[in-house]
Amino acid sequence: MGYAHDYATAIMHRGRVPMEPVDFVPDWADRPRKAKFHPGAETLPLPEPVHEPSAEPADGFDLSLLSGMLQDSYGLTGRRLGIQANTDLAALPHYTQANWSRGTASGGGLYPVAVHWAAGPGGPLTPGVYHYAPHRHGMRRLLTGDVTGDVREALGPDAPAQASGAGQYLVLSVKYWQNSFKYNSFSFHAVSMDVGTVLQTWRLWAREHGLRIAPVLWFDEERIARLLGVDHREEGVFAVVPLEWAGGRTTADGGPAVGRPGSPGSPAPAPATTAAVRHRDLERSRRVLAFETLHRIHETTLGRAAERPAPGALDRAAALPPRGTDPLPLPAPATAPIGVHAALRARRSSFGRFDASRALAPERLAAVLADCAATAVGSEAERPEGPGLTSLYVFVNHVEGLAPGAYAYDPADRTLRLVVPGPPGPFLQRSYFLSNYNLEQAGAVIVPTVRTTAVLDAVGERGYRLVGAAVGAVAQTFYTSAAAHGLGAGVALGFDTVSHIEELGLTGTDEAPLLIMLLGHERPRPADFRHEIA
Repeated sequence: MGYAHDYATAIMHRGRVPMEPVDFVPDWADRPRKAKFHPGAETLPLPEPVHEPSAEPADGFDLSLLSGMLQDSYGLTGRRLGIQANTDLAALPHYTQANWSRGTASGGGLYPVAVHWAAGPGGPLTPGVYHYAPHRHGMRRLLTGDVTGDVREALGPDAPAQASGAGQYLVLSVKYWQNSFKYNSFSFHAVSMDVGTVLQTWRLWAREHGLRIAPVLWFDEERIARLLGVDHREEGVFAVVPLEWAGGRTTADGGPAVGRPGSPGSPAPAPATTAAVRHRDLERSRRVLAFETLHRIHETTLGRAAERPAPGALDRAAALPPRGTDPLPLPAPATAPIGVHAALRARRSSFGRFDASRALAPERLAAVLADCAATAVGSEAERPEGPGLTSLYVFVNHVEGLAPGAYAYDPADRTLRLVVPGPPGPFLQRSYFLSNYNLEQAGAVIVPTVRTTAVLDAVGERGYRLVGAAVGAVAQTFYTSAAAHGLGAGVALGFDTVSHIEELGLTGTDEAPLLIMLLGHERPRPADFRHEIA
């Protein structure tokens, strides 16, 4: 067993055994910027985004579609000024501390994921490396020249056909200080989930347009970091996402199609180079702290293409059969009245706004559970029709026709199996660290679990990043599905994991509850501020 097992254990027990550094207090006055800043780099505005799908599936991405996906996921779409119970409420009216809404969720609202575009020939921009600037909704040119050969070489010779044959790549990295200034050693756990929320937003968005997002998680991470001009010890590269560009789809058998590098009538694949971005992110903080635990878990999960798992390796880490007794059938899932774009714009955390006076309709609970259960990262380590990694447990507080209690969800039969009878509200509130939610007021609290140690044993230390991404993807699906059905939602990591293991009878198993997801109705007509008409 490697250090990732030790880190997973520390995360599980942090509610009872604090992680180092104990009593850490963030220096908010010296916090980093909320996005990267490259002085002197040219920013190219993206065109008017396409948000709604057309009648026919898209042939591939074009610049307007990419603009829409980036804006709906990480772009700034509004300002959070509603009255709620989170601790940052008093700061929100101050512009320097403004909280901007985005379609994608992020732990603590920090949004540390950086999106880079390695653009090759055949696309709309001069080949090069670009950084997505969310505050300006534009692409910041960091390097000119085709470096897609470097990306392909970093992916390795056994990369999936869609990845090795692509001419355009999105690269997701995390500058740790953007999160660790607040969460210190816990940071790696949080940012791994953040990567999952971004990937799942893209997968939901692309699927509605007839497109596919299939991230690659195993590659030569240090090689990609050198290309991006970042220190791999300070910024982790978590995923490479090949894009199907218009006119450049792979064929059904994965072979070359028109417009792909190496296919008839298209440019030859770019050779590998030694190029590297020279524009550097300018750090705002006067003092940047290093955390040994964060450094160790980053180093032990570094990606190498040669360590890519064999197909089917994850099968032995699949979710266990649902526990519990007396299966209760749920009604057919409700149909969402709005699409992905509208749901992403409506998504928000319901801090303190849940209202137990309106019970949750079981068909809406069924819809959210079905969506979450069908979620996967879609990486090369997962078989498309293979078993899922996550299990779902449901604490029922106020759901029409369902007795309060803790249940295991069976996605195959769409049933709930009773695990612990009785109202769970007192337990939920007692095991929650913070004061921004009254958990008893939520209609239901959903808890996803992953067999973390089984994943690590199956695919190695980098599997910890996959675990985080898988749970983050479920959280993003949960938020999007809840918003699509007009429900309030909240996701929290500040709970006593060990208490949940004991309550659900998971002691002695390798199932790990990694977050809690609150679902229900909000109080009607909550106080808010319409910034867009001010």
